[in-house]
Amino acid sequence: MNRPRHPGHTERNPTPGTPPRQRTLDTREKALNSNPTHQDTSADPTTGWWTEAVIYQIYPRSFADSDGDGVGDLPGITARLDHLTELGVDAVWLSPFYPSPQADAGYDVADYRDVDPLFGTLADADKLITESRARGLRVIVDLVPNHTSSAHRWFAAALAAAPGSPERDRYVFRDGKGPDGAQPPNDWQSVFGGPAWTRITEADGRPGQWYLHLFDTGQPDLNWDNPQVRAEFLDVLRFWLDRGVDGFRVDVAHGLIKQADLADWEEPQEILSGQTVDKPRPPMWDQDGVHEVYREWRALLDSYPGERVLVAEAWVEPAERLARYVRPDEMHQAFNFEFLLASWTAPAQYAVITRSLEATDAVGAPTTWVLSNHDVVRHASRLGLDTSAGRPNGVGIGDPQPDAALGLRRARAATLLMLALPGSAYLFQGEELGLPEHTTMPDEARQDPTWLRSGQTQRGRDGCRVPIPWEADAPSYGFGPTDASWLPQPPMWAEYALDRQRGTPGSTYELYRTALRLRREHGLGRGTLRWRETGDEVLAFDNAGLTVLTNFGPTPVPPPAGELVATSGPLDADSRVPADVTVWVRAS
Repeated sequence: MNRPRHPGHTERNPTPGTPPRQRTLDTREKALNSNPTHQDTSADPTTGWWTEAVIYQIYPRSFADSDGDGVGDLPGITARLDHLTELGVDAVWLSPFYPSPQADAGYDVADYRDVDPLFGTLADADKLITESRARGLRVIVDLVPNHTSSAHRWFAAALAAAPGSPERDRYVFRDGKGPDGAQPPNDWQSVFGGPAWTRITEADGRPGQWYLHLFDTGQPDLNWDNPQVRAEFLDVLRFWLDRGVDGFRVDVAHGLIKQADLADWEEPQEILSGQTVDKPRPPMWDQDGVHEVYREWRALLDSYPGERVLVAEAWVEPAERLARYVRPDEMHQAFNFEFLLASWTAPAQYAVITRSLEATDAVGAPTTWVLSNHDVVRHASRLGLDTSAGRPNGVGIGDPQPDAALGLRRARAATLLMLALPGSAYLFQGEELGLPEHTTMPDEARQDPTWLRSGQTQRGRDGCRVPIPWEADAPSYGFGPTDASWLPQPPMWAEYALDRQRGTPGSTYELYRTALRLRREHGLGRGTLRWRETGDEVLAFDNAGLTVLTNFGPTPVPPPAGELVATSGPLDADSRVPADVTVWVRAS
C-alpha cells in the first residue's frame, strides 16, 4: 500500500502560508496572570487555545494524597502543580470531586455544586483554580449529566412521590411488563453488566415502577426531555464558570437522549456503538436530539469572557458521527476513541488518522487525540497484549499478561506519533512515567462496579487507577505521607517513580518533556500534515518543519534526512530506525 499526500483534508492552518503560532510556557503564564478571566477577542474556532492544547487528566483519588488517608485530594493536586508546568502541558482536566457515595468512583454525583469531604472543600477547589492560573494552566472539570447518584435529593424525592409525578419525570421511570409489572420495561443491559432497570418499592410497600440506569444501580439516568433537568444543568454550568473554570469534560456525552419508544435492543451493550451498514444506532446512544442540548450549553459558555470549552466523552463511530459533536455551535473537542482503539499497524494508524482529520476538517474543528484514560487498560500494557481475540476490560491474576518491555516500547512510539499530529492531545496521569496497568492486583482489592456486576468475569478499570509513584523510597512511593493507598500499588512501582526518571537521559519522563517542548516550539498542534509515500510497515508524514516516521515492521529502516531531534527508542548500530520506534527529524 502506497500512501499519497493529502494536502487538502489535512490542512490545519487558518490561512495557507500562515506559520503556526508558537507559544512558550512563559508567555502562557504572563497571559493568564495578567488576564485572570482568560479573555481573548478572537472568535475564530480554528485559533482557540484548545485547538492545539495538551491537556493532562488528573484522577483526583490517585494523584496525590495530602492528609495520609490513602485517597488523593485537591490540596494534594495543588501541591504537585509544578510537576505539570515542568512537564509542559497547557491545561488539566479533573475527574469528579463532587459529593458522592462513590458507587462508581465519583461518577455518581449527589451534589453538583460542592466538593466531597474526601477530596477537600470548595475553598480548596478555588485555591486549585487560582494556583493553576498562576502557573499558566487552565482547568477543565468533569460534568456528569447522563445520570445522578441515587443519593441525589432529586432521586429521593422521586422515590417518595407517586408514579406520573413531576418528581419522577426528572428520571426515566416506567411501569414493568407483564400482568403484575414484574418484568423490566425493555431488554436493555447496563454497561457494567446485568439489567439496566431496577424495580423500586413504592411508599405503601407494594412493588412499583422501574428506573433506568445504563451504568450502576446507584446511577439513575436523568430524563433530558424534562425542561427542569435542562435548566438545572445550565445553572450548574454557571456555578463553576463563575468560579473560574475554563471548561467542562462531559461524561457520556452521547447518552443523554434516549429513543422515545425505549425500543428493545438485542445486541450486546457497548458504550462504543455506532451506526453501521448492517444495523441501526442503539436506542440509548448518539440520538440526534442530544445536539440541541449542547447548542444551548455552547451559547451559555460563549456568553462568558474568555475561551471556555466543552469536551465530549462521546463513544461514537464512525468519525463522521463524532464530528457532529464539534460543529461550530456545539462542543469544542471530542475524544478520538477510534484512534485509542486502533490496532498497532501502519495501515490501521494511517486509516484512523486520515478519517479523523477528514471528519473534523469538514466541520472546522480540531482533532483530539488520546491513548489512555481512567476507563481503559493503560497503553503501556495494552500495546504489549495479544488482542487478536479482543481487548480485555481489565487484566488480572490468571489472565494472559502483557509483554512489559514490548508494551512500553510501543507506548513510547505511539506517544511520539500522537504528539506530532495536528490538533489537541490528552495525557492520562502517570503515562509520562511509562506506567503500566497493575495486572496482578488481588481480586479482593478491586472496587470497580464492573467486577461485581459482571459476575466477576470482567476485571474492570481498577488496574489503570492505581495511585501514581512520585518518590521511589518514600511511603506509598510519595503518593501520600503514609503507606495508605486506596488501591494497592505493585511492588515494582519504584522503578517508575518520578524522582528516578527526572534528569535521566532516555527515561520516559524526559521523552515526554522533550516531545512537549518541541511540539510547542514547532507549532505541531497547528501544523499541516502531509503524508509521505511509504510501504505497509512504515508510517511517515511532514508537519511544521518536522518529518515523523514510525516503523511498525520487524526490519530497521533508514531515518528521514535531517537532524534527529527526538526518538522514542535507540537507533540500531547502523543508525536505522528499529521496530516499534518513532523518530522526529528536522530538515537540515
